[in-house]
Amino acid sequence: MIRRLLVADRGEIARRVFATCRLVGIETVAVYSDVDTDAPHVNEADYAVHLEGNTPATTYLEQHALIAAAKRAGANAVHPGNGVLAEDPEFAAAVVDAGMIWVGPPAATLRTLHRKTETKKLVAEAKVPVLPSFTDPATVPGFPVLIKPDAGIGGAGMRVVRDAATLAEAVASTRREVDGDVFCEPYVPNVRHIEVPILADAMGAVVPFGERECSVQRRYQKIVEETPSPAVDAALREDLCRAAIVAVRALGFVGAGAVEFLLDSDGDFWFLELTPTLQTDHAVTECTSGYDLVRLQLLVAEGGSLPMPGPPPIRGHAIEVRICAEDPAYAWLPSAGTLHRFAVPDVAGSFRPLPQPGLRLDSGVADGSVTGMHHDPMLAKLIAWAPSRQEAARMLASALARAQLHGVVTNRDLLVRTLRHHSFRAGDIDTGFLDRHPEVFAPLLSSVDAVRLSCLASALAGAADRRASAPVLGSLPSGWRNVPSGSQTAVYDGPTGPVEVGYRMNRHGELAGWWVRSVDPEELDLAGLGQEPVDEHPPIVVVSARRDRVVLNVQGIRLAVLVHRVGDVSYVDSPEGSVTLREISRFPLPAPEAAESSLIAPLPGAVRRVLVVPGQRVRAGELLLTLEAMKLEHPVHAPSAGVVASLPVHPGAEVDTGELLAVLDPE
Repeated sequence: MIRRLLVADRGEIARRVFATCRLVGIETVAVYSDVDTDAPHVNEADYAVHLEGNTPATTYLEQHALIAAAKRAGANAVHPGNGVLAEDPEFAAAVVDAGMIWVGPPAATLRTLHRKTETKKLVAEAKVPVLPSFTDPATVPGFPVLIKPDAGIGGAGMRVVRDAATLAEAVASTRREVDGDVFCEPYVPNVRHIEVPILADAMGAVVPFGERECSVQRRYQKIVEETPSPAVDAALREDLCRAAIVAVRALGFVGAGAVEFLLDSDGDFWFLELTPTLQTDHAVTECTSGYDLVRLQLLVAEGGSLPMPGPPPIRGHAIEVRICAEDPAYAWLPSAGTLHRFAVPDVAGSFRPLPQPGLRLDSGVADGSVTGMHHDPMLAKLIAWAPSRQEAARMLASALARAQLHGVVTNRDLLVRTLRHHSFRAGDIDTGFLDRHPEVFAPLLSSVDAVRLSCLASALAGAADRRASAPVLGSLPSGWRNVPSGSQTAVYDGPTGPVEVGYRMNRHGELAGWWVRSVDPEELDLAGLGQEPVDEHPPIVVVSARRDRVVLNVQGIRLAVLVHRVGDVSYVDSPEGSVTLREISRFPLPAPEAAESSLIAPLPGAVRRVLVVPGQRVRAGELLLTLEAMKLEHPVHAPSAGVVASLPVHPGAEVDTGELLAVLDPE
C-alpha cells in the first residue's frame, strides 16, 4: 500500500495528485526549487523538501536529489507527474531500486517507448495501422515529410519538409536541436489528433475511456481538448479503442496513458505514439466518465485490479483549454512576471470529477504567483462539462472572457475567439486550425469605442483612488472647482501606443465632457498635451466611480468596468474585453539609450545556441542565436544585413528582458 507519496513535479499536476491523495488517505510530499518556496503545491502538501537551485536540471529533473528527498521525507512511493521524468526509464528503475513504489509503467516498457521507431515497429507487427518511418533521409520516397526526434516528447524538434533540396539541412538542424537520432514519416495534412486514454492493470485488463480530440495546437502542442470528438461516431470509436487495446498489449504497458492517433477526413487513422503519463487533458475524461483517474492510477501502482469491466459510458461533453503565459500575436512569446490576480468566475470545483455539469479549474498558480523562464508556460486548465458540445463551448468561452488575468500576457483572448469561431462550433477542426484562421489572434477588446471606454474608466478610477487617499477635503469630487476651468488628463501606454484621456467635471461632480486620442510617441515630453480637442465623444453619465469599479451609462445602457491598479499599471476588465494600461509619468526620468542596431532580449531566458561570431557578415533575417524560455526555443534574427559588431552573450548565459544580446553595424 502507498502510505506516503512524493510527487516529483510541480504546479498543477502536483496539486491534482495531492487532491486525490487527501481523499484516499495517502500522505503527500512536495519538492520545490528556490523560486517555488511559496508555490501553491508546496503549501498544500503534508511535507515539503527543498531542492536547491532554480533550473529544472538542478531541481525537478535531478534524479538523485529527488530520490534522496523521498527517502528523507519517509515516502514509500514516487509519482513522476506528467513531464519528462514520467517517461524516463532510468528514473523509474532508480525509484524501484531504492525500494519505493513507482507510479507509472515498468522501466522496461518505458525503454521501448523511449524509441519511437521501435514502438511503431512493435505496434505495426500487431496489425495496428502505422505510418512508415525512414531513418535514412536518402530513402524518403516522397514529400512532404515530417522530421521527428526518435526520443523526443512534447513536439520538440519537429519540422515539415516539402522538397528534397532542404531535407538534409532540416535533418541536421533537428539533430543539433534534440542532440539525438531523428526519423522521417509522411506528413499528412489536415488531420485530426485523436487520442484514446487508457488504464491497464498488471492482471491484463485494459480499459479505454472513449477518445479525446486534441487537434487545436500550437507548435505541435495542444491548447484545446475535448471529449467526445465531433468527428468520431460509435463505429469509429469502437475501432479506435480496439486498436488502442492491441497497441497497449503489444507494448506490455501497465498504468495510465494515452494511445495517440492521426485521423484523416476519410476516417482512416494511424498510430502515432503511446504517451505513458497521466495526460494534461485527463480532466475532460474524468468529467464525461465520472471516474477519478488519479485514484485508478494509484490503485494500479499498488498492484490492484481495475474496478470496471469495460469502457464507461460517455456522459455529456467536456472541453478543456490551457491558459498559458504567452503572447500568441508575437510568435507565442512567453510572458514572465508576477501574476497579480488570477480569478475565474462561477467555478464549481477543482482537481476532482464534478458531480454535475459546470466549470472546473485545475490551476498551478494563485494571486501573487511568479512565472519564471524555466518552466512550462501553462498557468491552469479550465474545463467546461455540459450536456452538449455547444453548451460546453459557450459556458467555457463566457467564463474565460470574464476572467481576471493580471500581471502577465496570456493566450486567453485567442482561446475565447477559438471557442466562439463558427468553424470550431461546427466541429470543423484539425491540426492546421490556427494557421487557417488568423482572425482568432485578434484581441477581444478590438473596437475603438471599447478601448476608449476602458481608458476613461481607468482615468476615473485613478482619480477616485487619489481622492480616497487625499489628506484634506477627500469627500470633494476629483477636479472640483468653484469656477469650472481646465480638464483633467492622463496619458497611458496602451495596446496600440500612447493615448491621452481628458475629461471635465461640472460643479456637481458630473462628467461634462471627455475624449481619448492617440498621441505621437515623439510628443511624450508632454508638451502641448492637455489641450482639448474640438470634437468630444458622445455624452456619458458616470453612475459611480470607485478605485476598483466604475459604472458608466452609455446612451441609456449601463456598463460596469472593473479596474485593478498595481503601481502605475491599470488592468481594466469589462464585458467588452480586457486591456492593460500603463500610466505615463508627466515627469519621466531619462532612460539610457541603447546603441543603434542593438538587439535586446525580448524575454528572460537562457542563451541556448549562438550561431555567429563578432566580425561576421550576416544577411537580413539570418538566425543569430536562440533563447530558451518556458521549455520553448525562441529565435533571434538579424533585422537587416550587416556585420556583427558586438556579441556579449554565450551559450548557457542567462539574460533578462531588455539585456543586450548583440550589436550589428548595418550595411
